[in-house]
Amino acid sequence: MVMPEHTCPYGLKALDLLRRKGFEVEDHHLTTRAETDAFKAEHGVKTTPQVFIGGERIGGYDDLRRHFGLHVAEPGAASYRPVIALFAMTALLALAASHAAFGTPFTLHALQWFGGFSMAILALLKLQDVEKFSTMFLNYDLLAKRWVRYGYVYPFAEGLAGVLMVAGALNWLSIPIALFIGTVGAVSVFKAVYIDKRELKCACVGGSSNVPLGFVSLTENLGMIAMAVWMLTGMGGM
Repeated sequence: MVMPEHTCPYGLKALDLLRRKGFEVEDHHLTTRAETDAFKAEHGVKTTPQVFIGGERIGGYDDLRRHFGLHVAEPGAASYRPVIALFAMTALLALAASHAAFGTPFTLHALQWFGGFSMAILALLKLQDVEKFSTMFLNYDLLAKRWVRYGYVYPFAEGLAGVLMVAGALNWLSIPIALFIGTVGAVSVFKAVYIDKRELKCACVGGSSNVPLGFVSLTENLGMIAMAVWMLTGMGGM
């Protein structure tokens, strides 16, 4: 579809993929809604673009990727990619900040900043839609089930603790917060996953995520506890 008000992004992606695979492409634009509807009716399809190779209809962009043996994320499929991307980026930020401040990325400050950056960004993702997060959170968090408002408080507490850890300020406040929410979270996840054997989605990166509740979620909470204990011992003092 190539119309004055809309150019189909999947059409552009399909065109790019075909060309990268070495195909010569004969590109037919659908320039009006009537033309698009007539094309769909003719071929018995619900979406565009439609790719044909050697006269054989392959299908849309996802079908084309499958045709070439490329990965296609299925709707609603669970994935750890959001969490991996988040922690990779916060680790790089911590190393970069340490290098800027001390001339080397490998310092104890970098470790503390990694924990603080991670908590702050996790909180940011939850704060994008607190209502969705709190709803998903209620599926497994033991405290939230007893006190529903905890699901609304949690992102703000996590964000506050993370920012204070990065600043190295008010440890008397950030350490108890991290210890509390980390402990409650770890116990809740352990019970839901390893005792009750429930298959749930984690609310850790917001209420719209498809991250499975399990080892990664438990590790996140244990990491929060470890960071708080580390700072409590004075090793994290700045």
